[in-house]
Amino acid sequence: MCSNFQSITRKEQAWIEGNFQCELPTSEWREEIYPTYQAPFIWLDGEQPRCALAQFGLIPFWAANRPRFGQQTYNARTETVAEKPSFRNAWKHRQFGLAIMQSFYEPNYGTGKAVRWRIRRADSEPIAVASIFERFVDHNTGEIVFSFSLLTLNAEHHPVMRQFHGPDDEKRSIVVLQETGYWPWLQADQKIARELLKLAPDNFLASEPAPRPPKARHD
Repeated sequence: MCSNFQSITRKEQAWIEGNFQCELPTSEWREEIYPTYQAPFIWLDGEQPRCALAQFGLIPFWAANRPRFGQQTYNARTETVAEKPSFRNAWKHRQFGLAIMQSFYEPNYGTGKAVRWRIRRADSEPIAVASIFERFVDHNTGEIVFSFSLLTLNAEHHPVMRQFHGPDDEKRSIVVLQETGYWPWLQADQKIARELLKLAPDNFLASEPAPRPPKARHD
């Protein structure tokens, strides 16, 4: 599962233009993304790719407590995404998009306690993750509510992703797509989407320890 990632930076504007023929949002966003934070997200507006800020943690139109809802919906299991009430509308209506990031973080328990590790592409290119989204207008405020969830797979046998999470926890991974999968994912129907939901190939991802810096002391 993934609850924390390093967002894409403005230095990658050329990568965005080269792959999606659009621009990064003009508004600012944080470098470290956690559930309910805003992050750049790619989706199709008709046939045109767009990039806008969306909340990490999907909010269905019927959610009552929107500020807190996304704290529970930042990952969606591929096995149940078509059935779960929070996610099934996005899946049914083919609301497929891409979360774009520099790297993501998972806990490694190899030392006996959780140590944060960074996972990135081995070639250091940005990462695009298969995601679902909701985008609707709040009729009370006129606000566009835009949010997403990262899709996950079992990763018990993956050479990189099997390292993470607790000893008794299921090993899972977000779906990191290769470049040839970006447009097929954005344009997919449910059948094609299922075919694209695969773990990253061997040697595509690399990982290293990235512990959080110690908190500053206030004497």
